[in-house]
Amino acid sequence: MCLVQLRYNFRVYPDAVQREALARSFGCARVVFNDGLRLRQQAREASEKYISDAELSRRLITEAKLTPERAWLDEVSAVVLQQALADLNTAYRNFFASISGKRKGRKVAPPRYRSRKDNRQAIRFTKNSRFKVLNNGRLRLPKIGDLAVHWSRTLPSDPSSVAIVRDAAGRYFASFVVQVTDEALPPVESEIGIDLGLTHFAVMSDS
Repeated sequence: MCLVQLRYNFRVYPDAVQREALARSFGCARVVFNDGLRLRQQAREASEKYISDAELSRRLITEAKLTPERAWLDEVSAVVLQQALADLNTAYRNFFASISGKRKGRKVAPPRYRSRKDNRQAIRFTKNSRFKVLNNGRLRLPKIGDLAVHWSRTLPSDPSSVAIVRDAAGRYFASFVVQVTDEALPPVESEIGIDLGLTHFAVMSDS
């Protein structure tokens, strides 16, 4: 028995105010991601040490909010910004693992800058953000509001995170990650052999 992660996607329908709040969150997450990528590239070009994940968070979120140039970052959930840096850190780890041979398969490219023109825009909320599925079926997101969700199925357990995605067609989706128990099948008490003959298509050994 072990825990496995499953992803469930549902269409969501934000109103005009919520779409504006989502656009703001997409933009802030993109800026923080690009700022982090730029700092690490500059450090590499200057032959400086690799900037740690914690230092990036401190400089690009905590301290940046106190500056006139980045004060507007405070208008969105801090978890959204932290998850943008988490995506950057994951991209770097996958890249380093690929070039070192620790990651098998196709080579992974280094992280690239994100653009507002990208076909896919996404932000992620973890449990720390206190997102909530309400009794009326709406999805409550901090600094976004209560989103209408088209539920096509029931979630098997409480989600650990949810990503809000806007695709190239302008549609919005909520992508939930849930953990479920992967139970092993019970052992069989007997075995059956199958004999493919000419007279009969299949003859069971226990028949």
